[in-house]
Amino acid sequence: MPGCRPEQTGVGTAANLRGGLAGSAGGHSQVAEFGLPTRSRQRLSKGHHDDCEPALTITCPDTYPDAFEIVVTDPGVYTPQHDSRLLVEALHQTNLAPRRHVLDLCTGSGVVAVAAAQLGALSVTAFDICPLAVRCSRANADSAGVQVNVHVGSLADAQARGPFNVVVSNPPYVPTGPQANTEIIPSEAGPARAWNAGHDGRMVLDPLCAAAPDLLTDGGSMLVVHSEFAGVEQSLAALRTAGLDAEIVMWQLVPFGPVLTARAQWLESIGRLPRGRREEQLVVIRADKNR
Repeated sequence: MPGCRPEQTGVGTAANLRGGLAGSAGGHSQVAEFGLPTRSRQRLSKGHHDDCEPALTITCPDTYPDAFEIVVTDPGVYTPQHDSRLLVEALHQTNLAPRRHVLDLCTGSGVVAVAAAQLGALSVTAFDICPLAVRCSRANADSAGVQVNVHVGSLADAQARGPFNVVVSNPPYVPTGPQANTEIIPSEAGPARAWNAGHDGRMVLDPLCAAAPDLLTDGGSMLVVHSEFAGVEQSLAALRTAGLDAEIVMWQLVPFGPVLTARAQWLESIGRLPRGRREEQLVVIRADKNR
């Protein structure tokens, strides 16, 4: 969940994931092994930006309000960035939200929950362990004129309120070494709890994947976004082991922001990052529960 940067990013669809990644500059061997998405199509265009705005904006039909134009982030709450936008676009393109009961886990500012409501969800429930985030999400839902039921709580608390037709999540996923270097990361990147996720980046992802079948109704779907550095193959394997059909549906290549820049030397030292490379692949994984 790294901070955004003002450089142009690369984006991918099903067509060029097949042939373009393995030969990309900087080397993307792990990305090339992900498997082929079959559902997604991105509509992304260059947009204006400043130091805290993503370099890409999502273009949507006039009937689809842009939640990112409405949401305001309070201090101590994760600011929506590339991963947030990619998850919202996946929710839009898969058409999962209309007439469904949606759960947003790790809601942060509430931007994904607001987007789900704008896309026609029957109900939207959101959870975050941070009271500041919950307050921020409620305020943003009010500003957007949509109904979102936001709660302070954990994954277990969300399970107790389920199951849901659709689950979306942008969880913490940045690997954290012995020296987290948090002190050199600017406050604009958001609170450390929003991205620090243990040595392998899977502190939240592993329990989330394991809980997915219990969170979903029969025929339900989960969309989760995270970085290649948190182990995409592990997520796919965990979801499939749990009995779900799982695949990548969208990906985006983005330059390192301040969080991964601070972790780059450590990731290089443990062999997770090719030396000199300063970009990462974000992916959205879809997991479906059979009826």
